[in-house]
Amino acid sequence: MKWISPVLVLACASLANAQIKAVSPGTPNQSSMAVGANSAGIIADGYLYVSGQGPRRPDGSMPGEFSAQARQALNNIRAVVEASGLTLDHVVYIQVYLENMGDYEQLDQVLAEYFPKEPPARAVIGVARVPEAPIEVTAIAVADLAGRHAVSPPKQKSRPGYSPAVLTHDRAFISAMPGSDPATGTVPEDPAAQVNFALDRLRAVVESAGLKLANLVFVNPYLTRTIPMRTMNQEYARRFEFGNTPARATIEVSSLPEGAQIAYTGIGVRDLAQRRAVRPKNMPPSPTASPCVFAGNTLYCSAKSGFIPGPNSGVYAAGTDQQARQTMRNQLDNLEEADMKFGQVVFTTVYLDDLSDMPLFEKVYRRFFPARPPARVTVQQIAPGDRKPNEEDQYPDLEQMSLIAVRSTSDP
Repeated sequence: MKWISPVLVLACASLANAQIKAVSPGTPNQSSMAVGANSAGIIADGYLYVSGQGPRRPDGSMPGEFSAQARQALNNIRAVVEASGLTLDHVVYIQVYLENMGDYEQLDQVLAEYFPKEPPARAVIGVARVPEAPIEVTAIAVADLAGRHAVSPPKQKSRPGYSPAVLTHDRAFISAMPGSDPATGTVPEDPAAQVNFALDRLRAVVESAGLKLANLVFVNPYLTRTIPMRTMNQEYARRFEFGNTPARATIEVSSLPEGAQIAYTGIGVRDLAQRRAVRPKNMPPSPTASPCVFAGNTLYCSAKSGFIPGPNSGVYAAGTDQQARQTMRNQLDNLEEADMKFGQVVFTTVYLDDLSDMPLFEKVYRRFFPARPPARVTVQQIAPGDRKPNEEDQYPDLEQMSLIAVRSTSDP
């Protein structure tokens, strides 16, 4: 029988029942601090959420080769995880943002080194910019290893450093499922066929975990410009109950691994009795996304932008900071409908049209988290777009933000 440290057992037990708590390694990584108002990690509801970590060493220097940069980003993840009393074995999901998808094979090898047994679920996304080139990694870890195990659809070939899904005591974390033929890896030319391959693969993984698509509480569709949004939404809506879909952040990206043009990743709750959708009164029911969905005490909220809902809806603010104010207003609507507040937010994902606008976004963002900022990752997923208004004086989205919040009785 393997010996387990009683100190670690006590640490895990306390984490599983802890209120929302910020975590920081003894020697903070310089690149993780560069994103501004964020905590290195947040523990809540039995999970640790780790902010995006880049390739810089704690002293601010950076390795020269990509493989060493990827290792350093994972070392920075490990520092936060271990500061929480956990190990990399507790990690259940990682999200990797790459500026150059040509580095994917090296990344794959590095991930296999760091996660040699029952690796986490994962998504690897090609983006235009991260705060510290060329890589940004974030992670979720479960405090209690009881019930944690990897799952895979029947006949799917295993590969080092990758699990199609990881189950915990109450949730399922699903890797990005690409729009390619699982038997051959071929990406069909028809966008609708690509979408359905990705959705079929998502469903197969979910069902291999003993769940259904109805168990999903949050989904990220990642797609390139070659996939029409209308096509994606039409095929997606057929798989879910109208008005009770998962929360969702639909993100256009620069590239995906192995030539895929669309991929879906998500989180599910094992007990459907613990799942509840939340919709503010100013948001009509949607065939593609619920504003927020509870998984027990954890609330997953869809990405919001500076879009003003209701009559004459649209984005009417020209600047990133102005749009950010409306985004926070929209997320506050979600939180208040769930009888929650910003002090209960534990993780945010911020997408900027231009990463150079981060100071403008920060100016607004900081005001909503004066006491304990959440963990966070910030990326620019594609090249900046045209910022001119259309004929109705509506502007394009310059920023979006999704969030995770946890119900607790002792939050600020």
